Amino acid sequence: MTLSFGTDGVRGPASEFTPSWVGALGAAMVDVFGSGPFVVGRDTRESGPEIVASLASGVGAGGGAVVDLGVAPTPAVAWVAARDGVPGAVVSASHNPWGDNGIKVFAPGGTKLDDDTEARLADALTVQLSTDPIAGGSGSVRDGGDALDRYVDHLVASVSGRSLAGLSVVLDCANGAASDLAPRVFGDLGASVTVINAEPTGRNINEGCGSTHLGPLADTVVRVGADVGLAFDGDADRVLAVDGSGSTVDGDQIIAMLALDRHRRGELVGPAVVVTVMANLGFRLAMVEAGIEVVETPVGDRHCLAALEQRGLVLGGEQSGHVILRDLATTGDGMLSGVQIADLVRRTGRTLADLAASAMTRVPQVLRNVEVRGDREDLMAAIAPVVDAEAARLGSTGRILVRASGTEPLVRVMVEATDAAVAREVASRLVSVVSDHGGAGEPAT
Repeated sequence: MTLSFGTDGVRGPASEFTPSWVGALGAAMVDVFGSGPFVVGRDTRESGPEIVASLASGVGAGGGAVVDLGVAPTPAVAWVAARDGVPGAVVSASHNPWGDNGIKVFAPGGTKLDDDTEARLADALTVQLSTDPIAGGSGSVRDGGDALDRYVDHLVASVSGRSLAGLSVVLDCANGAASDLAPRVFGDLGASVTVINAEPTGRNINEGCGSTHLGPLADTVVRVGADVGLAFDGDADRVLAVDGSGSTVDGDQIIAMLALDRHRRGELVGPAVVVTVMANLGFRLAMVEAGIEVVETPVGDRHCLAALEQRGLVLGGEQSGHVILRDLATTGDGMLSGVQIADLVRRTGRTLADLAASAMTRVPQVLRNVEVRGDREDLMAAIAPVVDAEAARLGSTGRILVRASGTEPLVRVMVEATDAAVAREVASRLVSVVSDHGGAGEPAT
């Protein structure tokens, strides 16, 4: 077994989620949060039902109860947990291939786990794994009833009674958890909806589709002449968009559009937004020009959420499409964000391409991964003078971020510069420096 519980839970090959391991996690959840009930949902992977059953068995063995929502987006589980003030769990590996799976855990109220709670749950899991294997228990499991219907109503209500009538939208559901609900939401709002990749088989989730493969969405948007294309990932907690010409609108652009719109309407607390260190320099420049403060966090939507909570802010997220509307949700919600994007297009009468272009101008960005050996902390210290020198050379015309991956033997190099050729040259020099000091061969990308 190589699974270990950490940030956002655990993820890995589905074969490693044995009944005894998953059951131990269920019992550990009861140890930390009490008897529940725990709201549980899953994406469309074929391994999901068995893992949910094992998790419910462990919760039952600990004396707890489970409310099973069946196939449900991660943000839907979080919304129900928030509505009912209970903890929850989602069996999903997000944007990973079908052969993987994972378990995300929410604290009571549908929020991400803080560091202390995460550590307590990891410790409780260790204790449970050291005892006799979970053999099942008497805890109850009940159906979620109309909870997902109420979640759909919540998404529809997020635009305050406005309609999407007259707007043509293409939805790529990634053969995942949004496959049933997303068409309902946009149909209820009156949009003309074309749906692709919404026929899950258990093995086709994220396969050449969804937010990690925008080609099919772009092709469909252009073919049918749609106004907006929206692509979700497997558990629908992120979204990327495509405009009428088939061009990508990424998370930075989405957050910029929503921030400027909310700022104009006096609904952007601060006014400030929260993004990670990976946000494009063009985003930062656009926000400064608009008088909006940019709060920066380490990579991960969990860090964005923590900053939003700490500052009492309402909007943030990641370039990858995790967009957090904290006044409407406790976590990133791809369908909710998609509704807000479509509403902005419909309400303003402007094209998505125009809104994205006017919100920010992307600065050319080069991303490279380098496989490394040995102690990454020592490596980072050794290359720091070179990184500082390259950053000084760029000055205000660019930005450099070199960081060690927290989960893989990689150093990630990001360079932004107003001149794309300069960005590529600087990135190549930094990749060479990293490789010379601790590389494991050819750069990973």
